[in-house]
Amino acid sequence: MNILIFGGTTEGREISHLLAERGAQVLVCVATEYGREEQGKAPGITVLTGRKDRTAILSLLEGADLCIDATHPYAENISRTLRDACDAAGVPLRRLLRRESAADGIQVADAPAAAALLAQERGNILLTTGSKELGAFSAIEPQRLYPRVLPSHESLSACEAAGIPHRNILAMQGPFSQELNEALIRQYHIAWVVTKDGGAAGGFPEKARAAETTGAELIVLCRPEDQGEDLASIVKLCEEMMR
Repeated sequence: MNILIFGGTTEGREISHLLAERGAQVLVCVATEYGREEQGKAPGITVLTGRKDRTAILSLLEGADLCIDATHPYAENISRTLRDACDAAGVPLRRLLRRESAADGIQVADAPAAAALLAQERGNILLTTGSKELGAFSAIEPQRLYPRVLPSHESLSACEAAGIPHRNILAMQGPFSQELNEALIRQYHIAWVVTKDGGAAGGFPEKARAAETTGAELIVLCRPEDQGEDLASIVKLCEEMMR
């Protein structure tokens, strides 16, 4: 069985290894070299790096028995493109989706909405929404912003382009414990924590509890509407297809 997985997430890595161990030939697509490094190497798994457009995805779907979308819950553009390409190619698609967390903090529609709110407030801001969202906060004094980003050239370049002081850049690989989140909040006198609901796999509960215990306000970017299945359900489907 040939399975195409669009990953770059914890559960994407997990399902790729589980299916390869069961005898499937797995092709994993990740967007960055960082994603490739995290995916690692294993028998039965081939990894491709780089963002793929519809044409490239259609080419990869040739000969595939199944496509699994295990991208991040907020990666709605690639999920939309995958649905369109799989429909055109006639390849079944399954969405591996993280369970949403219980609502905590101030819910806002997106990064621009969070920035508009924070522009009217005071205090330092811990941004844990990723380097791609930095542009939305350009109207806020860079000295107030403490972006926690992946330790990659791409992320650091985005911070520099946004004018973030180097001493404010927190280049770290997560997920992070509650204790480490609390330490960062206290160290940098953070009044606001901006986050996406990355679920348990993305360390959201630890961020929420850290904000609560330190007195920082939590702002959560609402998830795009999405539907999917959990890891166990998709593994079971694949096992049935391989019989």
